[in-house]
Amino acid sequence: MKNLRKKVAKAECIQYNRRHNVVKGGDSWGRFGSGYPDVGDMLLGEFQHNIDAKGRIIVPAKFREELGDCFYVTRGLGGCLWMFAQSEWDNILQKFKEMPLVESREISRYFFSSATDAVPDTQGRILIPPKLRKYARLEKEVTFLGLNNRVEVWNTEAWERLNDTIDEDQIEKQMARLGL
Repeated sequence: MKNLRKKVAKAECIQYNRRHNVVKGGDSWGRFGSGYPDVGDMLLGEFQHNIDAKGRIIVPAKFREELGDCFYVTRGLGGCLWMFAQSEWDNILQKFKEMPLVESREISRYFFSSATDAVPDTQGRILIPPKLRKYARLEKEVTFLGLNNRVEVWNTEAWERLNDTIDEDQIEKQMARLGL
């Protein structure tokens, strides 16, 4: 039964991509139209889980609810992975579509070449492909961060090192610039 659910969700994701003219491959990524609602709530919080020997991680239930039955995982910046709900992914695709090809080639290669769609199984696990696991150094302990419109996935030790270097004075200055 659980394999059937996963196959149905994957098929629905593929059908969505076909129905809405999602084009994957080469230098061309694009999508026209939208049938999915925007993410209702912000993605917030920090959660720790372990990655298993097969490269599967349990996505926190709070994030699964917002990300939906089919979402996207790709390389982020600084050694983490990014997860996007379908609606946010659609926004990203539209922005790339609007950029001149010459300006978007390098970032498109970085961002889209490693991207994969993710369909959680009945236990809420997704498989992280080996290339993405290697990039983010995901070996055992994994930290999920909800950052408004995306989830970041970090090697826990790397996240703790980065978090320890955050300069609150710099954060205060950035908040002031935002009028907060």
